[in-house]
Amino acid sequence: MIRSRPRVGISRCLLGDEVRHDGTHKRSQHVIETLEPHVEWVAVCPEVEIGMGTPREPIELVIGADGVPSAGFRVRLVGVQRREDWTERMQAWARARVRALEPLGLSGYVFKARSPSCGIDDVRVAGTAGTARGLFAHALIDAMPELPVADEERLGDAGTRASFLARVLAYRGQTPVHGSTLGPESIRDGGADPVSR
Repeated sequence: MIRSRPRVGISRCLLGDEVRHDGTHKRSQHVIETLEPHVEWVAVCPEVEIGMGTPREPIELVIGADGVPSAGFRVRLVGVQRREDWTERMQAWARARVRALEPLGLSGYVFKARSPSCGIDDVRVAGTAGTARGLFAHALIDAMPELPVADEERLGDAGTRASFLARVLAYRGQTPVHGSTLGPESIRDGGADPVSR
């Protein structure tokens, strides 16, 4: 049976879109070149989609007694210089965006590491030695706890990329064709596409 490629969400800057706060991108060569033949990307940029614009003031997570829970902290999302508070806007948008993503049947998500919106577990909390989860990543993972997720730094390793792709396919209920394997060599080298089409 012919199957389409599984849909995988991804932070837009990792695809090379110039949506970062300074108007640049963070294109992830190893992620794009090795996984793109096997998946259909669904690109998301929380900051742009809530109206921050590009370029824009950078944002950070800070401790706030009235903040939202994230990895043992209560945090707020604020601009680094002007201290504009984006917490409620990001929270409302994230809930709505997750609802909009659900019918697309995502099979995985690649987040931007250390991003205050998209970091999985490595986002610096200003004024502390700790780290937390970005607000959009938190909303998505909370709503879809079984969804395979990774960031581009973890996917820098060929074995981790192979494992992630295998988890994406398993989540979708798909298997490699003709008993082929998803070994690190095929993923690293962009070899024959093991995804059943």
